[in-house]
Amino acid sequence: MQVDVIEAGFPASSEGDFESVKAVAEAIKDSTICALARANDRDVARAAEAIKPARSGRIHTFIATSPIHMEKKLRMTPDQVLFDAVAAVKFARNHTDNVEFSPEDAGRSDIDFLCRVLEAVIAAGATTVNIPDTVGYNMPEQFGKLIRTLRERVPNSDQAVWSTHCHNDLGLAVANSLAGVMNGARQVECTINGLGERAGNASLEEIVMAVRTRQDFFGCDTRIDATHIVPASRLVSNVTGFAVQPNKAIVGANAFAHEAGIHQDGVLKSRETYEIMRAEDVGWNANKLVLGKHSGRSAFKDRLKQLGIELDSEDAVNAAFKRFKELADKKHDIFDEDLHALVSEESHSYTKAPMSSVAIV
Repeated sequence: MQVDVIEAGFPASSEGDFESVKAVAEAIKDSTICALARANDRDVARAAEAIKPARSGRIHTFIATSPIHMEKKLRMTPDQVLFDAVAAVKFARNHTDNVEFSPEDAGRSDIDFLCRVLEAVIAAGATTVNIPDTVGYNMPEQFGKLIRTLRERVPNSDQAVWSTHCHNDLGLAVANSLAGVMNGARQVECTINGLGERAGNASLEEIVMAVRTRQDFFGCDTRIDATHIVPASRLVSNVTGFAVQPNKAIVGANAFAHEAGIHQDGVLKSRETYEIMRAEDVGWNANKLVLGKHSGRSAFKDRLKQLGIELDSEDAVNAAFKRFKELADKKHDIFDEDLHALVSEESHSYTKAPMSSVAIV
């Protein structure tokens, strides 16, 4: 897919994660391989060891900066957090010139403290600063303003790439990420199918295609080869066992399916009437017209034509279409075999095309 950076794992968390990151670093040559590390020497050293085989490697270190995380989880003062953040970045720079820093739970952090921390870590050598909405708390307008304010207030902000890392607890991970892009973020941390902690992270496929489809609005793009999006989605789904919901944007089975008769008629006349993207551009073979109770005559006749069925009169078409509607009210999935059965009582002549084993759903 030509993603810029693959954050392959958290080497200090387990031997399995260490070996996984190392294996990815050995295998992948066209993307930067990143390892995650808490802001301490042990984690950073373990991350550095795991990415050593990479042609291009990065260490991503983080520490929480919100009052609730510092007090309840870390039991550290803000000054201690600042010290550890800077120390971790400096130590990481001993191993690689490519260092990313994240203030965990930035979305609930004090803006003045965030500015202090980010200025200090950039001065210490962080080349990417990532702003996480760790618990999915922010609204898009709020998160976009946070990115813009930080870039304006941090004196050395121009010395680092700004990034977003948004969670989907309120279903806003993609919206918040895009708000960040509109306010100067030039890296988005995201996942295939939106996988991630709790309700997931921002969905890679939605980010990529939103930016690409609305070039007029965003004025930027990614280098992603979008034709690999659907195959990658299927691979991830199979490996993880997490099914993709049919109405998931871009990669869901119904993302380019049309059932409403009005929509089907429009798409048959001109795809652009109801599609803002081409199915083929993200890895689907084509869009599909779903035959169901909401389907219209145009889609029905088009499918008959694809099957090589030619009814000998308009009355025969009308009668077959009426029976099709009656069946669709009782049976959600209409198969090609059902269509052959529907027209079998009408006077017709047709050449029977090879039967399809794919359900029209």
